[in-house]
Amino acid sequence: MAPKRSTPKSKPRRRPTRPTPKPRPVKAHSPLGPVSPTEVRLVRINGAPARGGGPGGEAWRIEAAGELAGDVFINMVDEPPIGPHPSIQIFLNRKSQGRRIGRVSYHAACEASQYPVIYAHMRKSNIASRRAAEEAGFKDMSPLGYAQLILRWSRTC
Repeated sequence: MAPKRSTPKSKPRRRPTRPTPKPRPVKAHSPLGPVSPTEVRLVRINGAPARGGGPGGEAWRIEAAGELAGDVFINMVDEPPIGPHPSIQIFLNRKSQGRRIGRVSYHAACEASQYPVIYAHMRKSNIASRRAAEEAGFKDMSPLGYAQLILRWSRTC
């Protein structure tokens, strides 16, 4: 009788020695130029469950100069370190980026919202979104050493 062969053991997966690189930021160079704030309009829509359609959520389509520019929505989230709170997200089409549409949309959505306080979560490397949110009245509320940027907007009465 032949001796039994042992099956080779699978090697344990190696952990990467360095973190996965983040994608490079995309610079939007629209040949169309900036849009006047009077040309940006929000149209309320029914959002999807994870995009403003869930409990307490709100969603709008962004139109700039009569064309679809993107979407903005507010979801109720329960994330540390804040706990349950409304969180805003904006998605702009590529050709709409770099035209100051996000700045106007952050402000318009917050004013149209039912919430007196709204938070925005984003990567610290997302300079364009941070500038747009800060121009709309958001203030940095990130705890020291926290990985993400947390900005807070509150309605002025």
